This record gives sequence, C-alpha cells and structure tokens, in this order.
Amino acid sequence: MKSSLLLTLGFCVGTAGTAATQAKRIELSDLQKIVTISDPQIAPDGRSIACIVSRVNWTDDRFDANLVLVDVGSGMQRKLTYDRKGIGSPRWSPNADRLAFLATAGSGDKAAPQVFVLDMGGGEARQVTEAANGVEQYAWKPDGTELAYVTPDDPENKKDIEAHNDAFEVGDDGYLTTAAPTPSHVWIVPASGGTARRLTKGAWSLLKSQPPGPPSSPFAWSPDGKSILFTSQATPHFGDADQSVIMVLDVASGESRKLTRHKAFEGYGTYSPDGSRIAYWYPRDGDPNNVNEIRVTPASGGDGTDLTLAVDRNLVRAVWMRDGKSLLLGGHDGTRTALWLMPLGGVARRLDLGDVSPAWGFWIDVSVGKDGAIAFAGSTPDRPTELYYLSSVAATARRLTDLNAEVASRQLGSVERFEWAGPDGFKEDGVVTYPPGFLKGKRYPLVLIIHGGPTAASVRTFNLFSQAVAAHDYVVFSPNYRGSDNLGNAYQRAIFNDAGDGPGRDVMAGIAALVNLGVVDTTRIAVSGWSYGGYMTSWLIGHYHLWKAAVAGAAVTNLVDQYNMADFNVLQRYGFASFGSPWTGQALQAYRDQSPISYVAAMKTPTLILSDVRDARVTVTQSYELYHALRDNSVPVKFVAYPVDGHFPGDPVRTTDVYRRWLEWFDQYLKRPVSSR
Repeated sequence: MKSSLLLTLGFCVGTAGTAATQAKRIELSDLQKIVTISDPQIAPDGRSIACIVSRVNWTDDRFDANLVLVDVGSGMQRKLTYDRKGIGSPRWSPNADRLAFLATAGSGDKAAPQVFVLDMGGGEARQVTEAANGVEQYAWKPDGTELAYVTPDDPENKKDIEAHNDAFEVGDDGYLTTAAPTPSHVWIVPASGGTARRLTKGAWSLLKSQPPGPPSSPFAWSPDGKSILFTSQATPHFGDADQSVIMVLDVASGESRKLTRHKAFEGYGTYSPDGSRIAYWYPRDGDPNNVNEIRVTPASGGDGTDLTLAVDRNLVRAVWMRDGKSLLLGGHDGTRTALWLMPLGGVARRLDLGDVSPAWGFWIDVSVGKDGAIAFAGSTPDRPTELYYLSSVAATARRLTDLNAEVASRQLGSVERFEWAGPDGFKEDGVVTYPPGFLKGKRYPLVLIIHGGPTAASVRTFNLFSQAVAAHDYVVFSPNYRGSDNLGNAYQRAIFNDAGDGPGRDVMAGIAALVNLGVVDTTRIAVSGWSYGGYMTSWLIGHYHLWKAAVAGAAVTNLVDQYNMADFNVLQRYGFASFGSPWTGQALQAYRDQSPISYVAAMKTPTLILSDVRDARVTVTQSYELYHALRDNSVPVKFVAYPVDGHFPGDPVRTTDVYRRWLEWFDQYLKRPVSSR
C-alpha cells in the first residue's frame, strides 16, 4: 500500500532530558503551548531563513500561522505577516529582494489561496495572482521576472451547475466527492502582477495530492528559464494518481514531452543547478510496494540510473546540492528520521544530526543554501519542533529557535529504541517511552500506540500524546512492523498480500521481548492506533486475547470498503496478489481474509472507536460497522464521531478531546481491576 494512503499520526516518542523530579509532568493542556515551525527557506544571501510559525489560538479553536524571518547568526526573529489566513509556501526571489508566499484572499465562497509578494525593502505584500479557483503551487522564474502557478480549471458545465443542474459522472473518486474533479494546469504571471497567461491545457491534470500525504509534486524551472518540469496524471480523479509521469514543458511554445519511458508512478522531478540532469522519484522496479528511490537522468531524457539502490530506504525528499555533484536525501532509518549526502556515482553518507530528527509528514521540509548550508524543522526526544541549521554537511546541527522551552522543561518520560528478533528472520525495532520517574524492577501497565501508513515509522522524537500517556504511569510501546519504511525494501514490501497476519506477529514478538525485560504488568495491556494503526488495533483484538482495552481511531476494518469508497479507492489493489480488484478473479476472498471485520466474532476487548464523519481517507462506514458488530456481540464499546472533514480533527479543541477520550479509556480499564465477563 502506498505511503500516502493512510495517515501516520506521528506517534513517535523520544528520550527525556534530566528534568528535576519536581518539574511538572506533561498534560494534554500543554498542546495549547506547543509552537510548530514548517517550510524553512534559506535566503539566497544565506543570512536569514524564512519559515512558517504556527501557534494555537484556543479561543477561536484554530492554529494561527505567520511568516517569520530568522537571522542565521543571532537567531533573532522578525514577523513578516499579521492577521493573514492560510499562510504557507514562502519562496525567495532569486536575488533575495522579494519573498513570495501563499495566503487566503477574498471572503465567503470566493475565498481562495493566492500568491502574494513582499518587497524585503519595506511595504505591504501585494497580491499577484487572481486565480478564481485558487493557487495550488507556484515557483519563481530563475530571472525573477515571472511566477508560474497551478490552478484548477472551471468545470465545463459551470453555468449548468450554477443553475442547480449539478449531477456529475463518478470516476475513481471517494464517496465524499460532490462534484467531478477538474484538471489543474500551469499559468504564468508577471512577478509584479498583471495578466496571467495559460501554459498547459487538456483533460489530463497536474498531479493532485490529498492530505495526509506529501504535497503535490512540485514543478520546477530549468535554470535558463526555458523549460518547466511537472508531473501529470492521466485524469484529475484521485484514484488515478498512479498514472503519473514527468513532463518537460517548453515555455515559449507550450509543447510538452515525456521525460522517460515509464508509464506510471513518477514524480517530484528537479533540475540540477546547471540544468544538465534531472532527479526524480520512482519506486524500485516500478512496484509501489517497494521503497521509493531517486533516479537521475540527462535533461534530454531517458529513464536514467537508480542513484539510491544501496541506501535501501524509502526516500521522501531529494534536493540538489549547489555544486550539482550530489543530492541531499531524506527518509526514515531505524528509529530516526535521517538525511544523507548522496554523491553522483558515489556512496551515501548519513549526516550526523545527533538527537535531532527532521520533521516528517510523508515529506521532509529541508532547504539547501547556495553555500551548502542546510536548514530544517526538527525535534529532539525532549523538545518539540524548532528550527535547525547546519553550515555544511559536516557541521553540527545548531538550534536557532527556542519556541518550545516551556514544554521542554516538563518532566518527561525517557524514550529508548527497542529491538527484537521478529518472525520470518526480520530484525525489528520500535520505540518505548517510560513513565517519568520510572523505577527499575516495578511492572507497569503497557499501552501500545501503533503508527499508521503503513509505510511510515515510529521514531525517537517528541510526541505530546505519548508523553501524556506515559505521565499516567504507563509504559508506551510504539512498534514498527513489516510494511514500515525504516528497515529496507525487503521489510517494507513484506506486507504485500499480508496486511494483518505478518504485521500482527511482528507486534506480538515485540511485546514478548518487552515483557522479558521485566517492566510490564502482563495483566494490564492495551492496544491502540489511528488509521492503519486502527487497522492493526482491530486486527490484533480479533486474533490475540491479552488486551484489557483498545482504541481504534479512523480504523480500516473492511478493505472492500477501502477499495470502493476511500479517496484513493482503486489504488488499494496494489496491496494484493496480482494487483487485483476485489471484483475480478479470486481477489475478493483475499480482501475479506485480510479485513479485521471478518474476525469480529473473536473480538472480546472493550473498545473505543473514534472517527471524523467526513473522513475521505478511511470511510466512517467502517467505524459504524465495527461499532454494531461489537455491540451486537455484547462487547463493551463506545463510538465517538467528530462532525468535521479530514482524517483527523484539524483544530486544537477537537484534537485535545480525541486525546482526552483515548487516555480516559485506558484509565478506565487499566487503573482498576477489570471484572470478568
């Protein structure tokens, strides 16, 4: 299953500092104090870094983001925007005299993201795009005179729709789709604003992305400004996102050509600094069950060479170093998020980041300066996200901000990488968070928090919820399992046609190894997770019977529903033998055999079910199905739904409520004896 298909909620945990025993433990209310940093961009002169800084606005139940400039030498910060909504994607002009960004313009049903440009010499930011359907992405022309941007087309029957004749033909779309998706295409506009010019058109579309997942494949200018790389998909339907290829657009003529001979799965193409080469993403052997690799080909075209075979990790970022002789790579490696320097034709070298892991969300926000400096948002096991800077690939990571000092001062649980010998010859790992003040020799209740994806990983970095659970005197175990993207191709693809059984055995082997340490009260063990972590939770309670409580968040329980109704719908077929639809050949039985709901008769664990009612990624129908199946079989169950869009609530109030209910369910069943049924 593709890495962007299901959310990993970031249930990753970290090693605690040496906080004094008198320090306050983490509480869920500390969510209100956490500040996040994203999308750092080193200025062309190397002296400052633009980034997005977001804070919780509890009163209005939202996250307020601002564009902030951080001085590299001193760490001093200067806010560049005030009271603007939808701030994102800061990008420097080539000579650093201007800074562009996205922000919401208009109001009501006309509100949409547009490109704004701020003169760094002073003055207000000016809006330079007037895209009626909003801007999805943009990029500066290398000479700074123009901006290319992507916007969706109007529907062909727009007037009919306005007259309420709005029926639409369904394609490979999710069940929440309310209108036929329209293609997205490239336009160009003067950097000072003015009349925009269309560059591409057709029934095909630039690649579309839906959260959770990486951003849409960014397009990229050639250094001479004559060409643009973009990723097209055959149709605008999200379920057709596999039909993606890299195209080279001639700006002057508007003509495009394919870069390679591949027919699918390409994306994220970028030119080398001299324009002679192109790096792009492509799964090993063209199989989406395999790790994502980086290929490099001449700009004239061709499939090129696999640059990263020896790295053997699922790579989710590749940035050219300014000398054009190497690439900076990013991805999971064991229980860390790592960066590698990959010379062309050489051997990759992992950068020494100490205890810092770059922020990860199926993508790594990292910026490379003209002098080889590197900036990224990241966290340590005992501190939430801050801005980090390396003056070179050999330098020590330096923290430039101190936005989360208050939360970092809490008494935190110690977090360790934990390894065990798994089934089928795999050497496996995960992360264990111990309660603050952990006493050796004492046995504690054990809570599993299983990551989603499944192509993701639990790594040693700060996570408020895991620390909050540990603060209730629980040992928290976040196991990785086959399908995780942190231990190489063989481990990642081992989940193919084995969605539940193999991963379940991996998790159980990890629990057994942890019990052997003598820290677990084996009479009080709970299991939980969100998305594919919810799938694993549902699978485990139907196959093993040591659990006192379970929390299944946005749980995949019926893989046939996933195929028919989720936003990525038919892409589900890649997880099964012969890449099968459930409605052809013998594949239906494989879908049913690997669906947790098929084993509901064996489920006896008290279960809390959580879901958003308009979750396009995992249909809420599956939560309803699990709820009725458990209740009708007299299993203690509670189902709580949130009346919002998205795969997880996107506001601080509901996020806190999810965590509160989750933790209270554990306390109800783990902090007092459970009566026998």
